[in-house]
Amino acid sequence: MELKLINDQGQAASTLQASDALFGREYNEALIHQLVVAYQANARSGNRAQKDRGEVSHTTKKPFRQKGTGNARAGMSSSPLWRGGGRIFPNRPDENFSQKVNRKMYRAGMASILSQLVREDRIAVVENLSPEAPKTKLFAQKLKGYGVESVLVITDEIDENLFLSSRNLPNVLVLAAHEADPVSLVRFPRVLITRAAVAKMEEVWQ
Repeated sequence: MELKLINDQGQAASTLQASDALFGREYNEALIHQLVVAYQANARSGNRAQKDRGEVSHTTKKPFRQKGTGNARAGMSSSPLWRGGGRIFPNRPDENFSQKVNRKMYRAGMASILSQLVREDRIAVVENLSPEAPKTKLFAQKLKGYGVESVLVITDEIDENLFLSSRNLPNVLVLAAHEADPVSLVRFPRVLITRAAVAKMEEVWQ
């Protein structure tokens, strides 16, 4: 599989030969959907909590007499049927939302996403993205030269200049090759990968 290698002006300069197993796989929508859902589910902290009828603040006094009112019988205002009462099946802080994804499935899903990005011409390879100084303006100008605004940048390693100059850009996310995740790859309209990061991803995901 040949990836487009662009210059500092965002123009195709040449091509880079990459692995067909990682960048030439067939599109598998069901697998990608499962991968994205599982990744988001595993990121949930599970810190929500609700109270059952024994935990809500209430009085134990009978709301009204048993007979003669025309209302249904009621013994306590903490009933889940009443406003302010407890929940029948309350959410607990220790609820586990995690989903298991096999390593083989995860690698196949990542390869399917990357391959689809190549087919849609949303991915490009550059030589180096690190600015000369840790200044946001320099990095923004560099990205503007590539013709991108909202972009995911994948590099083999994040140096201090790249980290400091990119962290204040709201539509830019910089990740190391081993930190690339399915949600970020799907979310951004454009992806820039350094040449060294391509080799690193082939080493990690194959």
